Amino acid sequence: MRLDQDWLMTQGEDAALLHFVDTIFMGEQPDKVAIAVSGGGDSMALLHLYMRWSNQTGVPVIAATVDHGLRAEAADEAAFVGAFCADHQIPHSILKWDGTKAVGNVQAAARDARYQLLSDWAWENGAEAIALGHTANDVAETFLMRLGRKAGLDGLAAMPPVFSLHRSQFVRPLWQQSREELRNYLQRHDVPWIDDPSNEDLTQTRPKARKILTALEPLGIDVEGLKSTAAALASAKSAVQSYTCNEARRLVTADRGDVLIQTRSHPPVHPDVERRLRLAAVRYINGKGYAPRESALINLDVALTTQARHTVGGCIVCKEEGALRFAREVKATEPMIEWRNRSHGLLWDARWLVSEESQAFDMANLTVGALGEHIKDVPDWRESGLPRASLMASPAIFQGETLVSAPVAGLSNGFIARIVADFTSLLVSR
Repeated sequence: MRLDQDWLMTQGEDAALLHFVDTIFMGEQPDKVAIAVSGGGDSMALLHLYMRWSNQTGVPVIAATVDHGLRAEAADEAAFVGAFCADHQIPHSILKWDGTKAVGNVQAAARDARYQLLSDWAWENGAEAIALGHTANDVAETFLMRLGRKAGLDGLAAMPPVFSLHRSQFVRPLWQQSREELRNYLQRHDVPWIDDPSNEDLTQTRPKARKILTALEPLGIDVEGLKSTAAALASAKSAVQSYTCNEARRLVTADRGDVLIQTRSHPPVHPDVERRLRLAAVRYINGKGYAPRESALINLDVALTTQARHTVGGCIVCKEEGALRFAREVKATEPMIEWRNRSHGLLWDARWLVSEESQAFDMANLTVGALGEHIKDVPDWRESGLPRASLMASPAIFQGETLVSAPVAGLSNGFIARIVADFTSLLVSR
């Protein structure tokens, strides 16, 4: 059910905002909507808009606040959101993540954890979609930040208003609205919000971008202009991705976990499309979804001019007749894991689903890991037709130190292993 248009026309200055939260869902409306709320002005406006939307459509909403454990104020901010939700009969949850244990890029780790926590929470509570409070200001600031990192088309394109991640659909209904518009909305409805002091911390990249954006306004470079530029680049990116997907159907072959990309195609593939196919192959093989640095691909090209194989991003890339084969590097695979419930399949190394085809063997304490050097215990592995390195990185089932099954290598013993990752999805980045 969508908003009644006669009612919407009576909402004055709020009508456009209510229209955007109503129409962000393409096709059938979800049965329940989850809202990610930090307590800041953007997300509080989003929450209030969906509260009104819910009252009109009858579609229930729930809210969650993620506490990353990185700021002392975070607990109070979560409690503030919880109190507001309680006053308005909106179910609210606080999702906690210990950011103090993060290594490397803490902000990136926090972002990844936030999406995972929100997706799991929404799934458990029966919500099909999660709304995020990103605004036009976020689009403009992100554009400047990525410009500083010398990003290309994919990095400078506007964030998609709708995307799928983990098990959920995420939506950004307010991506075209400015932060100022949302603050005005909150003031009209006397809705409180919390200003995060870290937004003024100029040791952080985003506050720097915000300050620079203000300085650029005399040149005509403002939020609206950068949002429009990013949106135009997003359209171009979509066209390139569509073309790349078409070329993938022509040039890419999956071989039981490996990916083969033709190198002598007629007509020849555009260099940027070739680059995208190779990046997607690495992301697909390593199962992490993250692309290697551009310099790593350049090093790959250079290395393959003088040698038959090279490693990049947890993958082995080998030259074959008229193609490049991308295979998993055995030392980069997921460590051995215990298979506790054999009535369910086990996901290993992010791509392989291992399951029991027959329960003829009464075996306990099974583990799943890379076949590795145990390939010597599979006498007929050559009959599989896969290279030795590919088979060594394929899943195997063990009981203690004893190899029980290596399904990809031809030793089944009642077990099967199949790829459940989708290569094409990695050609369309969110």
